Amino acid sequence: MSVQRRDFLVEIGTEELPPKALRQLEQAFAAGIESGLVKAALAHGAVRSFATPRRLAVRVQRLAQRQNEQRIERRGPPASAAFDAAGAPTRAAEAFAASCGVAIEALERRSEPKGEFMYYTGIRAGAAALELLPGIVQSALDGLPIPRRMRWGAGEAQFVRPVHWVVMLYGREIVPAVLLDTPAGALTRGHRFHAPKPIRLTRPGAYERVLAERGRVVVDFAARREQIRMQVSAAAEALGGRALIGEALLEEVTALVEWPVALAGHFERRFLELPREVLISTLEDHQRYFPIEDRDGALLPCFVTVANIESRDPAKVVAGNERVVRPRLADAAFFWAQDRKTPLAARIEATSEFSGCEPPSLPRKLKAIAGACAPAANG
Repeated sequence: MSVQRRDFLVEIGTEELPPKALRQLEQAFAAGIESGLVKAALAHGAVRSFATPRRLAVRVQRLAQRQNEQRIERRGPPASAAFDAAGAPTRAAEAFAASCGVAIEALERRSEPKGEFMYYTGIRAGAAALELLPGIVQSALDGLPIPRRMRWGAGEAQFVRPVHWVVMLYGREIVPAVLLDTPAGALTRGHRFHAPKPIRLTRPGAYERVLAERGRVVVDFAARREQIRMQVSAAAEALGGRALIGEALLEEVTALVEWPVALAGHFERRFLELPREVLISTLEDHQRYFPIEDRDGALLPCFVTVANIESRDPAKVVAGNERVVRPRLADAAFFWAQDRKTPLAARIEATSEFSGCEPPSLPRKLKAIAGACAPAANG
């Protein structure tokens, strides 16, 4: 008899997860569930993972309804110990039969080089997936690479962030379970502002579509990352430039938003006098903005930011980002000007005095460099 199969979905809904760890948590969660299914001998199809700032999810296609039947073979006591001289079964035979769940008559005798022994052979029905899935998911959660777990509320559950909802669906059926002090159900949540009300999921296969259409959430991390890449590139091209899209920054921004909307902003042209590296570092590291350069590779006085909301007044969002970046760039300009007041040669001497000794060759080379750079260092 063929075992029926259905798709399985688990989603852990949380407060905002740490962005730099999100991708690793997503992949580890999927790997843990897949490993658990293999150990439980539950046949399945493709395993897909999803992650946004407020959720980790895994969908398993065509998961078997139960384990396959297993053929059991157990060797019991020697026949000489299982029956007395009159042929009546002893307590050893009775205990062995009871442990196998059968009558003594169901046991058989087999001759081996070491003598005759009692054996039991039978078929054990496989456990249902609904019974096994809660333990598999819990083990996957326990194995996540979380350096420090936190507690919340009055419960004893511990996780990387407080958990607010859990979805566990096997086909259209809710898997009965309590994970991280949260009962499993079929209610997910969409975007915090665009779709604040709970959304009911009816089947795992509709997960991505329902959250995109009703929840304004792009749950697929890779798809969301590509949307951001295309939106940022298009916004930069509209300004006549090319966006500098570093992969590390792109990953982090993807982990910060559920519904990405790229917006272009500007800053004062005078800040272009800063070294390229200083300007890029300020925009990327401090603000998570994407710098823009022209066709010749020179930076333009503009940037692209990615909002996590489709605002009714995008101009206000842009103005807010421009207002925030201005003091950041002003600080960078101030410290750059302060650093240039001290020649490089003076810094070498201060370093030598602090260390109490000078390497024999390195200071001469540095002083030569300092001499060559002295005019620029002094402005």
